[in-house]
This record gives sequence, structure tokens and C-alpha cells, in this order.
Amino acid sequence: MKHVLYGKCVKCGKTYDAVPDLTNCECGGILDIVYDYDYIKTQLTREKLAARQDHTMWRYRELLPVEPDTPNTPLRVGWSPLYEEPRLAEQLGLKRLWVKDDGQNPTASLKDRASAMAVAKAREAGARVIACSSTGNAASSLAGNAAAAGLRTYIFVPSRAPKGKVAQLMTFGATVISVQGSYEETFELSKQAIDKWGWYNRNAAINPYLSEGKKTVALEILEQLDWQVPDYIAISVGDGCTIAGLWKGLKDLYAIGFIDRLPRLISAQAEGCCPINRAIAENKPWHPMEENTLADSIAVGVPRNADKALMAIRESGGIVVNVSDQEIMAAQQLLGRTCGVFGEPAGVTGTAGVKKLCEQGVIGKDDTVVSVVTGNGLKDVANAIKAAGEPISIPSDMDRLLEAFAEHDIHVE
Repeated sequence: MKHVLYGKCVKCGKTYDAVPDLTNCECGGILDIVYDYDYIKTQLTREKLAARQDHTMWRYRELLPVEPDTPNTPLRVGWSPLYEEPRLAEQLGLKRLWVKDDGQNPTASLKDRASAMAVAKAREAGARVIACSSTGNAASSLAGNAAAAGLRTYIFVPSRAPKGKVAQLMTFGATVISVQGSYEETFELSKQAIDKWGWYNRNAAINPYLSEGKKTVALEILEQLDWQVPDYIAISVGDGCTIAGLWKGLKDLYAIGFIDRLPRLISAQAEGCCPINRAIAENKPWHPMEENTLADSIAVGVPRNADKALMAIRESGGIVVNVSDQEIMAAQQLLGRTCGVFGEPAGVTGTAGVKKLCEQGVIGKDDTVVSVVTGNGLKDVANAIKAAGEPISIPSDMDRLLEAFAEHDIHVE
């Protein structure tokens, strides 16, 4: 890989050759993939990119850590729609607002970007089996992308994982281990199993290539905005890998001259599980928290990618915002009714954060904002029904229909 220099530890600075099975530094720190931006500038231009017909994450190969002969992964990952939403912007008091619906990826979450990268690197490593621990979305995305590539998967999930996500895992043929415990306990068991059997490791806190897959959401947003940089990009945060990847992609674009400034990040977490935001707000090291939120995908009390996430928020001059489960459910309905976008609780947490910051006056009326919806609402139908309510149920009788409309104060136009 001529365009990749090495992996560099974010803690001690030690460098490693960018081999396919690269993991953490010997000091325990997470590695960052470092590129030769001068070389990349000779290989990639805005015009060259605009002419490409490949509308997947692999259109950005010059900025991705894969060999030239590594094939694209089979599923269509990336290039999810970016909708401008004037009605929602007006309701929130914003100048302009866009919603990036990454629930449109093959297994219905942003995590497909990381899993596609994991599959590509596993192929380079000659691996036949990939494994990971997950609260749900990383697991289902790995199972789906690996199945399409003919690879086997072992998936460890906490027993609280929603049935919709577990159903995906089973359908994709994964060997699923439901761990009776927290995400931290699930992660530790997966780590022991991966070490014992030598499986390719898809855990985002161990494998530095996964943030490189996730960063493609940033590359897409800016290309879809014709390289006009918004003031803020908001995203939900769990273990920290996604916001770290988002920031890495933005810095890549700035380094090669595709954009002339960087936006500020908005890190949105659930009030019941916000160790990263709490560390920023208190200007202290992060400490574990209990996992008390219905937004299961970001219910990570021990974030494994905290170092990169904290660095991303601080470097961007970012804002942290914590939202209640009630605010998350309200945002789910708001997005559905104003934008036609159906996000799962964790997926809409970024939008819930934007709404709260607008109400507090932290985000100004002349600011421009992109909110990333990281997962589709069909992932967690039970909580969607709790938020939206049950349908009207009546016999097939017009009189009963009229009575029901009256009872629910529905005025037909």
C-alpha cells in the first residue's frame, strides 16, 4: 500500500507496519492508520472522484487502507442518502439542516462500513473466520458482510440485544453466543475466544482498520454537500469508534485540500450511559458507567475507543450533549413525521442532541448542521411502538370508524 505509511499508537507514538491483522500497541493503546497525503494528492482529485460510477464506500480507495488488488466487498455499502430537511430545520430554528440516513446500508446501520473493511482485511490476511462482540449492529453487519463473502462468523452479544438484531445474525448463518451479562463482559469473553482460536478480530477497539471504514460516512457527506463544510456534524456515541472515524475522514479531506476548514462535532450520548461526554464536560479521565438506556447500540459503559473519541471531540472544538430516553423517543417520532426517516433509538440520538442544543441556544439560528442517523428503526420495533403508540383497532364497520375518529379527536380533511 504505497499510500499508507504505518499504524501509530495514539498513546505512546510507537509505529507498526500496516499488516492486515494489525491490532493494538504493546502498551495497550489503539493505533491510528497514517497516510502519505502528498502521494494521495497525486492520485486523487475532486474531478477524478466525481467521474466515478462506483457509488459505494470503495469509491474512496485512495483514502482507504487496502491493497490495489483487494476486491470490493460483495454488498453495496455506503453512499447512503443525505437529505436536506427544510421543515425540520425551520421547526428547530436552524438555517439549514441535513439528515444522513445510514440506516439504508445493507444490514441497516452505519456499522456496515466497518464490517466491509473487516472483510476486506480478513481476505488480505487469508482468514476464513471473523469474530466480534457487539451490542447488536456491529454483529449483524459483520454477519451479513461476511456471509456475502463466504466467511464464517462467531458473534458475542449481551443477552439484552434486541430480537430484530439477533434475528439478522441467525439468518446470516452466524454462530451466536448470547452472553448473560453486560457489554463489558461480552467483550472480554469474545477477546478470550479470539485469542484462543486465532479468528480475525473485528472488534473496533482492537482493529484499527475499522475506523477507516467508518470514516467514509464523512467523505460522503462532504462530497454530497459539494465540499461545502457545515458548521456542525452530530452523531450518536457509544464505544467511540464512529465519532473517531468521522473525524479521521474530515481530517483526511482537509489534509489533501478537498475542504478548507473543519466542522465542529456534536457528541450525543444517552443520559443513562455517557462516560465519554462526562469526561469532556468534567475535563477528567473517563470512568465506567452503568448501561441504563433503551438505546442499546450506544449502551457502552466501558468505551473501548475512548482515547480516539475524546481526541476527536477536543480537536474539533466539539460539543457534548446528553439526552434522556424520552428525548430520544421524541426525536424518533420527529424524524419520522417531518423527514420520513425511521431510525432506531441509538440512530436518532444525534438528532435528539441537535434538538436539545437548539432549544438551549447553543446552536445558533444561522448555523448549518448535518445529523447522522446511524441505524434503521426496524432494528428495534418494540421501542418504536412504545414511542409511536399502537394503531386504532376496530371491526370492519363504518360507524365504529366514525366513533374511533371521534374518540381520538381525528378530523378528516
